[in-house]
Amino acid sequence: MDLLRWLFEAQLFIGGSPLLLREVLGNVFGLLSALGGMRRKVWAWPVGIAGNLLLLTVFLGSVFGEASTANLLGQAARQVMFIAVAVYGWRRWRQAQSDAGAAITPRWATNRTRLGLVAALVLGTVAVTPLFRALGSYEPVWADAWTFVGSLLATFGMAKGWVEFWLIWVAVDVVGVPLLFSAGYYASAFMYLFYGIFTLVGFVVWARAQRQAAAHPVDHAPSPEPSLP
Repeated sequence: MDLLRWLFEAQLFIGGSPLLLREVLGNVFGLLSALGGMRRKVWAWPVGIAGNLLLLTVFLGSVFGEASTANLLGQAARQVMFIAVAVYGWRRWRQAQSDAGAAITPRWATNRTRLGLVAALVLGTVAVTPLFRALGSYEPVWADAWTFVGSLLATFGMAKGWVEFWLIWVAVDVVGVPLLFSAGYYASAFMYLFYGIFTLVGFVVWARAQRQAAAHPVDHAPSPEPSLP
């Protein structure tokens, strides 16, 4: 219990400003998960789940911290969503690894799927914004909703092996970074700023892997498509 209390209360001071240790650790786990995802390693999923659990306690600020701390309900809800989708992604990548000898083979989404992703991002944001506003999320609520819906689509796209999922993360970061700075979650904001650069690198790496797989189809067997759990 003493260790748990220390984890919840510990702070780091950078430039005189306090940062929650669990916010920093949660983002470090998220970065490690992103690195594993870029390398298409199965361990990326459980490492990401550990980070999601830590960040869930951070973004429900008034529940686990000071009563005056801003609640980012979209950010908190997406941690729960991350865990749910990560279970699917973990299962899918493990099956692909055991059957094909690699975690997953990147592939481009179809044009129809791309249009569906864009529509889902826009319409999902419109649909979720009133709900988050009613629950008292931090303004601008639409930005919180955008990051939630975009994160859901990006994580699902990673599980499916679509190269485009990296670009969805870019769209999330463009909105999410200013939101986190304005809400006072500086560690997460700086980490998301770094993610914006990292996702572009990840896109190039996956696109190159897709071209190599297309050039050598015998050496890169397609990943199986298990049904949703």
